[in-house]
Amino acid sequence: MLRFNQIIQLLLISLFAYNINAQEKVYPDGNWEIKDALSLGLSQTKIDNLINLSFEDSATQSVVIIKNGYLVGERHADGFDSQSFGTSWSMAKSFYAALIGISLDLGEISSIDDNVGKYLSYFNDERSVVTIRDLLNMTSGLEFPDHEHENMFFRNDQIEYVKTIGMEKEPNTLFEYNNVNSMLLGEILLQVTGKKADTLLRERIFEKIGIDDYTLWQDGSGNVMTYCCVDMSARDYSKFGLLFSRKGKWLDEQIIPAEYVNETFSTFWDSTPNWWTDQNRGYSLHWWISKNDEESTIFNASGKFGQYIFVDHKNDIIFTRITKYHPMPGSQQNWGFLKYLDINNVDLWINILRLMHKVGLIDLSKDITTPNTFPDGESNEFYTNYAKIIDAMADLSRE
Repeated sequence: MLRFNQIIQLLLISLFAYNINAQEKVYPDGNWEIKDALSLGLSQTKIDNLINLSFEDSATQSVVIIKNGYLVGERHADGFDSQSFGTSWSMAKSFYAALIGISLDLGEISSIDDNVGKYLSYFNDERSVVTIRDLLNMTSGLEFPDHEHENMFFRNDQIEYVKTIGMEKEPNTLFEYNNVNSMLLGEILLQVTGKKADTLLRERIFEKIGIDDYTLWQDGSGNVMTYCCVDMSARDYSKFGLLFSRKGKWLDEQIIPAEYVNETFSTFWDSTPNWWTDQNRGYSLHWWISKNDEESTIFNASGKFGQYIFVDHKNDIIFTRITKYHPMPGSQQNWGFLKYLDINNVDLWINILRLMHKVGLIDLSKDITTPNTFPDGESNEFYTNYAKIIDAMADLSRE
């Protein structure tokens, strides 16, 4: 027969297990509930270390850390707060790729192994061998210039640009981070649903997870820029991270099929080019893998200049970092007189625009309407510290 103190111990263990299970099911109701790190088994010192590392880079605007659905760490640069927008740049790729998983679940797309030509008539040529999976894994074999098609960003009609991109190599043979791949996802979604991708993102994800303050950018011709440019706060970016940490489920609704999330969190490419860090990074279905070992697996959405949503789904931790951003009104690009120019050297044109702004020839907040990161939002130290930052995130769960 169990003694009284043994019964009490069993009850306490059961209660503790129940609380952990309950914490795993917590979702933000509008705003995040703030909770003390210690109550969730985390070290405040380790959280402070991760935040401090992030703010060694003066470009950092906001950092948010979520554990078990609670906000446990947050800091904002001077002049910014919890409602301040960042711009995603290529983090948007992960957002729009999620819609492909939903369309699969709804039967609008039969398989990601379908040829793109099944959905886009202009791919019934040499490009007919390209599959949706090839697009998602950056293995399409489409033409891949040095600028990675970033010059598409300056085009008034970016779909017309996409249609002209031909084949360069056999699909599924080489990782090439090609913005055209991501832009094509929006075209496929439009064909199978009759709705633009920004509308789908709002209806199928944002409205369900409580994101209601955002900007989804279109080009000058009204095409959704599905390779970039979703503006919102770091807190709201973290909601998208939590959705993936919970394998596509929000409260009682399976928004993104769990099978699709599981495949996303399975390494397709185990290494990618070392552009700015020696940290080995993998890739799968429009998500990056920054750590994948026995200790933890950390995936992330990633954007130009240092925008990140890191997800450690095993430990249910989200770490979001965005850089300084000064949004302008509107959601549709307007390049003014620049739309008539053929821009191929992206970095050169960015520098020219900044110089013209500096000497007063143009006002980037009035003469042009587009997402724009100024020099104060360009990362340096964050990239230098990248390996340390990933380790600091993993360290949150170490005993």
